[in-house]
Amino acid sequence: MKRPLMIVAALLAGGLVLSACGTGSGAAASGGNTMSIMVGGLDKQIYLPFILAQKLGYYRDAGLDVQLSDEPAGVNAETAMLAGQVNGVGGFYDHTIDLQAKSQATESVVSMLQVPGEVELCRGDLKGTINSPADWKGRSLGVTDLGSSTDFLTQYLAQKNGVAVSDTHRIGVQAGPTFIAAMDHHSIDCGMTTEPTVSNLLNAGKAYIIADTRTADGTRHALGGTYPATSLYMRTDYVNGNRDKVQKLVTAYVRTLNWIQTHSAADITAQMPPDYYAGVGKAAYTAALDGEKGIYNPTGLMPTDGPATCLAVLQANSDVTGKALDLTKTYTNEFAQAAQTSKGN
Repeated sequence: MKRPLMIVAALLAGGLVLSACGTGSGAAASGGNTMSIMVGGLDKQIYLPFILAQKLGYYRDAGLDVQLSDEPAGVNAETAMLAGQVNGVGGFYDHTIDLQAKSQATESVVSMLQVPGEVELCRGDLKGTINSPADWKGRSLGVTDLGSSTDFLTQYLAQKNGVAVSDTHRIGVQAGPTFIAAMDHHSIDCGMTTEPTVSNLLNAGKAYIIADTRTADGTRHALGGTYPATSLYMRTDYVNGNRDKVQKLVTAYVRTLNWIQTHSAADITAQMPPDYYAGVGKAAYTAALDGEKGIYNPTGLMPTDGPATCLAVLQANSDVTGKALDLTKTYTNEFAQAAQTSKGN
């Protein structure tokens, strides 16, 4: 069950906001140069472009005061955006499809990841017992939160491998310390998470991999095709009413994606706040980033086959099954295309 919106609002009011150019509340603003974005886990490598754009000064260059707030579960960030608490969400593109199925008009305005970068880990003591999702019947599975993208992907992997979703027990354990604790206390048998949590568990010998979407080949094997993941998505009415601001923001992100392509993992890590890699160590964080640098989309454009793959995966979700959806309304390439020719790229 989704946590009440009042929890999300309390997080915003409590000051979990990082301002790129100044200070301010997390409340959404439609005027001036202020934009508020809630990210589903700022310290995750899959969401790295949001903080990197700030560290590189690209928000400032665009003339924007971008306020970043952190919400470990993307589904709660989605709820905050729909309620007008924030202007946009740093989360997986597949949420826009799920939301259209619920009669909510939202769209991705820039695609940042070509693949999910998610890894399905199982506890080390279960090696030889759980070899694939086909062995999940009766098992407890960790996801970021119920209704999150990791939940969508977990349901799909179960069904694809012949296990009914109802025969599994999905538990919201977020990422980082809470995910690791769930493994340590045997609250979950397997779980889906990202770097640096993956490296933390693997290096400690506490887990092993049964599905890996940090590469294009791994993603095709697990999900059947390209699966665009991290994006900036917004309500369609907000995009239509703030096109100039959205363009400036997308241009800042396309610049950031270009910067990632031309710099080493060590260069990128050097820009990150130290607490982002404190749990795993700077060297391990850098090595993990070096191994998955290919997840980042160099152009910001939606991969051609991506939306259809996402829809196929979401068909395992009862909210989407059987709905007539228009995928062309779940994303736009307009702003990323314009950013390709913008000065400074």
